[in-house]
Amino acid sequence: MSESEARPTNFIRQIIDADLASGKHTSVHTRFPPEPNGYLHIGHAKSICLNFGIAQDYQGQCNLRFDDTNPEKEDIEYVESIKNDVNWLGFEWSGEICYSSNYFDKLYGFAIELINKGLAYVDELSPEQMREYRGTLVEAGKPSPYRDRSVEENLELFEKMKNGEVEEGKMCLRAKIDMASPFMVMRDPVIYRVRFADHHQTGDKWCIYPMYDFTHCISDALEGITHSICTLEFQDNRRLYDWVLENITIDCQPHQYEFSRLNLEYTVMSKRKLNQLVTDNLVSGWDDPRMPTISGLRRRGFTSASIREFCKRIGVTKQDNTIEMGSLESCIRDDLNTNAPRAMAVLDPVKVVIENFGDTEVLTVANHPNDPEMGERQVPFSREVYIEREDFREEANKKYKRLVLGKEVRLRGAYVIKAERIEKDEDGNITTIFCTYDADTLGKNPADGRKVKGVIHWVSAEAGLPAEFRLYDRLFTVPNPAAADDFVSTINPESLTVKNGFVEPALKMAEAEKAFQFERTGYFCADSKDSSAESLVFNRTVGLRDTWAKIGD
Repeated sequence: MSESEARPTNFIRQIIDADLASGKHTSVHTRFPPEPNGYLHIGHAKSICLNFGIAQDYQGQCNLRFDDTNPEKEDIEYVESIKNDVNWLGFEWSGEICYSSNYFDKLYGFAIELINKGLAYVDELSPEQMREYRGTLVEAGKPSPYRDRSVEENLELFEKMKNGEVEEGKMCLRAKIDMASPFMVMRDPVIYRVRFADHHQTGDKWCIYPMYDFTHCISDALEGITHSICTLEFQDNRRLYDWVLENITIDCQPHQYEFSRLNLEYTVMSKRKLNQLVTDNLVSGWDDPRMPTISGLRRRGFTSASIREFCKRIGVTKQDNTIEMGSLESCIRDDLNTNAPRAMAVLDPVKVVIENFGDTEVLTVANHPNDPEMGERQVPFSREVYIEREDFREEANKKYKRLVLGKEVRLRGAYVIKAERIEKDEDGNITTIFCTYDADTLGKNPADGRKVKGVIHWVSAEAGLPAEFRLYDRLFTVPNPAAADDFVSTINPESLTVKNGFVEPALKMAEAEKAFQFERTGYFCADSKDSSAESLVFNRTVGLRDTWAKIGD
């Protein structure tokens, strides 16, 4: 791999190159700072790959820091899931895991410093009044009647807030900046509020908690972060980021850089909306294979390599755009086409009886047509087999290359068979296809020169194992469900289809999340939660080709 391939350039890397060349920085230190209020999604994967990838490429450091300043919405379950996701994607954080809550004592001290400098005050406006006083995008705000309290009074009231002597919502600490600023974030933002809630790291030590914009920049500075990278919605917040660091006594002065967040068609990236899907039981959980969460994609069979490749392909820019789902699916297809062993499974079975066949044979079949190093496997072949119902027709034109009554087809890795007659039930459904086979066609064409063009997959009825197949489709019916008045109304009722069929016996011990290409059907993996040797469940990761692209044409 060339250096240009190993280090894809983007505007952030160009800034880092310039900083190192000028001596502004002698090393690179980044961080990934999620709030533990939900599971990570594919958009977070982009940020993970960016921050940890930069640290790797520049032989620097990258912290994993939990922005845990909102105890009511956070949970240790989310902390653990985030750690697992970062590791699964192939990254290691530098040193110990960091928590914003580690700095609560220091943050409190910095708040006191701002009060002493006349740059923060305790406000008693209600949330509704505060919104009214803040003004609009075209109208300046007006100062709170509590804005000019003395330093001594502010210190006394802030101490009462800390000691639990103030009800929630009755007081807050605000930075004193500029109520006429054209940037709403600079109109005396709240930096501390009262919350009587146990914290997953600090317990009940605190009943006041700092706001994100106050905490984030100070955490960066305390950790010696050189390049604080976040998404574009925090662009205006950079002014507050800089203001806080300029007005407290702290040595490090990190700089914030913004890039465009990842928007993906046919899904939502809002944690609030994803949480609603989970809490309203519209999906089976955060790791439902239809979810854009990293754990959901993993359970569905996406590999960490395919997600890293996806993040590499879409790149890092300042321009907001929406990525087609087909781009993500293309990455996993490219990966699995090369790396997934082949197997046979019949999802909608109909029985075939080969009337002139004798005892069961064991056939040797390659695990991958283009990679001999993947080896071979033993597949039982018996008098009765299952094939896909769609692979047989009583009559068909020449374009149909599968089994037709009175004609021949090859069974994958086995013999050529000919359909002789059929049986149907009282509703007219085919129950059995009776065939004969040519015993001299194993691994070779018929001796008399007959040409058999079609090849179909099969599973031995005698040795095959029953299995459930979960076929996943887009979770929503529209490309941008977040734009709908009610995004829930756009959920695709056919986002999950369940079929019951059979797999070859070699799949009895299929490893969870390990992909197989089921011949002519798609890429599948055993479900990590519901599949067992006694009750096999396979999730379809992706089809063999992009059927949605055709629909869109």
